Amino acid sequence: MILLSKSMYSKATNALKKVKINNLFARSVIEQHVSGKVYADNADNPTSFYVIHPYGMSLLFGDHHNKDFNQWFLEYSLNTGQIRNGVEWMQAYPREWDKELKKLYGDRLVNSGNCITDEMKGTIVLNTRINFKFNRSKYQSLKKRVVPDEMKLVSVDGNLFHRMVGSVVPSKFWDNADDFLRMGKGFSLLDNDLPVATAYSAFVHDNQLELGIETLENYRGQGLAFYVCAALIDYCLEKGIEPVWACRLENTGSYKLAQKLGFDPVMEIPYYKLSR
Repeated sequence: MILLSKSMYSKATNALKKVKINNLFARSVIEQHVSGKVYADNADNPTSFYVIHPYGMSLLFGDHHNKDFNQWFLEYSLNTGQIRNGVEWMQAYPREWDKELKKLYGDRLVNSGNCITDEMKGTIVLNTRINFKFNRSKYQSLKKRVVPDEMKLVSVDGNLFHRMVGSVVPSKFWDNADDFLRMGKGFSLLDNDLPVATAYSAFVHDNQLELGIETLENYRGQGLAFYVCAALIDYCLEKGIEPVWACRLENTGSYKLAQKLGFDPVMEIPYYKLSR
């Protein structure tokens, strides 16, 4: 089990192409749009991979029969010897991996609904992640165009990139403002020059753009995320880009907002929380 150097990331490309769930965050790491980590079973002819995005999302994919790799991953998941510094949210593909993980984790795998605390040592918490599909006609029948009078809708520039605060902001998904402005796009609502809600491209590859959203805590519950998301979706449609949405099933706010914006849930995926 080794940590690949950036010059070796391309060894994971063919295996990633076989992954049929939303994997734009893993592509961002492998194609070096953002700094991250790529582990593999060996350097010469790797067949098992684990990719970690700096935000904490991760993808386990490739061959699930490698016992040495699987044992390493078990120790990594349980954070034996404090291998990891933080929480990771892991998806696995193909589904045979989920069967293998169930055997590896045993009674250390607990459902989120039965977990008293999701920070219990030596415990893997099972959640559900939803992949959505954009429905253009549904969106066009639902979207609103009127931004609150007291606010201003603007495109995200380098200044705004650095001024945004929160846990889901562009600086968590891009190494720097220059990369974001060169490859990404975003819109913010300003209240007296304060960015209070922002929708932006968390990942962009080929003709797909996955949305990231953040609203300041004091401004939540007012529906502001709808306006910035609609602006970014309109941008996608103008450019011939498919907007992409995914979230935890347990994130009811994101789940409901997706449907208000014309996204239909199409796939449920096991989503493993690897605690510290």
